[in-house]
Amino acid sequence: MQIPLQITLRGMETSTALEESIRERAVKLEHVFDRITSCRVAVESAHGLHQHAHPFSVRVDLKVPGDEIVVHKENGEDAYTAVREAFDAARRQLEEYARQQRSGRHRPVPGE
Repeated sequence: MQIPLQITLRGMETSTALEESIRERAVKLEHVFDRITSCRVAVESAHGLHQHAHPFSVRVDLKVPGDEIVVHKENGEDAYTAVREAFDAARRQLEEYARQQRSGRHRPVPGE
């Protein structure tokens, strides 16, 4: 993997398996668009903190030339499902960004 990857787990024990799943998914994003400059992933568990309908929250931040793709997903099943859903959404947004870069169009700036 070429892109810098930062993984943060909050409110849960360190999980080598979960971190490996995140690394594998980040590598797959590089196949969609190879100019990602950084990838930050935060997985948070609300277990033990308070009752919450979606105890697992995943945020994926991708920096790409001139832009940032941010995905936030919550899931009540497990952390792996939340990670999969977040990376699936990030892949879709990254595919759209890559299409726009190839066509010369840029993503709209929020508020325009």
